[in-house]
This record gives sequence, structure tokens and C-alpha cells, in this order.
Amino acid sequence: MMKNKIVLLVIFLTIILVCLTLRNTKTGKLINIVEPVCPVSPAVFSAPEGERLNYEVRLGGLSLGSAMLSNFGSINVDGRLLNRLTFETNAVRFKDVETIYSDPQTFMPVKIEREICKWLSSENITEVYDQDNFTVTITKHKYSKQEKTTIKKESPIHNPILLSYYARGVFNFMPGGILNVNLPGNKFEIKMVSIEDVEVPAGKFKAYRFESSPKEIEIWVSADERRIPLKMQGIGTFGYSLELKNIEQQLVN
Repeated sequence: MMKNKIVLLVIFLTIILVCLTLRNTKTGKLINIVEPVCPVSPAVFSAPEGERLNYEVRLGGLSLGSAMLSNFGSINVDGRLLNRLTFETNAVRFKDVETIYSDPQTFMPVKIEREICKWLSSENITEVYDQDNFTVTITKHKYSKQEKTTIKKESPIHNPILLSYYARGVFNFMPGGILNVNLPGNKFEIKMVSIEDVEVPAGKFKAYRFESSPKEIEIWVSADERRIPLKMQGIGTFGYSLELKNIEQQLVN
């Protein structure tokens, strides 16, 4: 249950950020209500190479672990220049490390490698994306077993972690906007509901607050040009949250 909640929180955090970036490609104006998003045009934001966002995983006043989103910039992979970032979650008896390779111009995923360690077990997962044919092939390795699944969609497929980078270059957007997001196995509706003050370990911020439908999660994003994801709070019996601790720069490849 703990692992599933943390993973769900991470997915919602990154999905919500894409709604800050939706612009009409001809007018440059923001779009208030949109259909499932699968952009393949160049991103409007240059990824902050060398940046790491550090989060604390909390349950009420209790700290349960940490999460880190790190961008290492471009790397040559089999003759192709790709962007590499990692997302690592460390909690009680659980660790999940994702290495994500994407097109540096569009942030569409190309390949993802995951290492998941749970209590007395581990699992490796590889995701290979064919954006021309709208498929992702997922291969799971656990002990000596291998399981392969191919998912076919109606349009290019995003990775939820990569969606956050679309948000970082937007300076204005419209309150009340609703975003329907289509991922390999899920669809979500997210809405901006207010602008308010929020306090996290990194400090006090003016923030945009978002809610999911159904109402399972609340998310706060800094109301400035950086659009930093500050906090994500689960709603219900298990109110886990991710709260920004600090931002590091100049990571080493």
C-alpha cells in the first residue's frame, strides 16, 4: 500500500505540470480546456541541465523517506543524442530508480530503465517507445522470469515524469483550466482551483493549487517563472505527501 501510494503521488505531480504549458502554436495564447495531450513539436523550454529537486516523503508529521528528480543533460546513446534524467524514490523498505532517456527537443520518451527494490525482492523494468507507431513495449525481469507487453495508443505516448519539463517555460496561464491526460494505462482530469500561500521545508511560496477528479490528490506549483512543483498531498485515509526540501545545481554526469 505504501509503495502504491507514493507511485500514484509521483504520477499525479508530473501530470499536472503539463497543463501549465498549453499554448496555441499559431497565436502563442494559452489554451484553457484541452483534449488528451501528446505534443511532438519542440518544447518551449530548455531543460535545466544539472538541476536536482529534492523532496521529503511525509505522512502527517512523520518523515518516511525522500525523492529526487535529477537532470543530467544530453548523452550519446547508440549514435543518437538523448536527454538523460533520473527519478529516485527512497522510502521504508522500498527504492525505485528510473533512468529516463528522451528526445532533447520534444521530451518524448525513447527508453526508460527502472530498478525496483522492495522488502526481500527486486525487479527490473525496461520501456521502449516507438513514437512513430504509438507503442510502448514494457519488459519486466523478476528473478529468472521475463514478461513482455506492448501497449498500442492512438497518439504519441508520454512518460509522466517528462511532462513536468513542458511547464517550466510558461509565464502565464488561465485559472480553471481542465486537462484530460492520456497515459499508457490511465486517463486523468486535473483542474487549477486557487492561488494561495504554501509552506514546505524549502520555504514559503505563493503557489497555484490543483485538484484531481476524482478528488484524490492536491498539488501546489510555485506561482513564479520557475513553476517549481512544491508539494503534493494525498486526500483520504492515507494522506502521504511529497514536499520540496531544496534545489541543487551542477550535477556531474
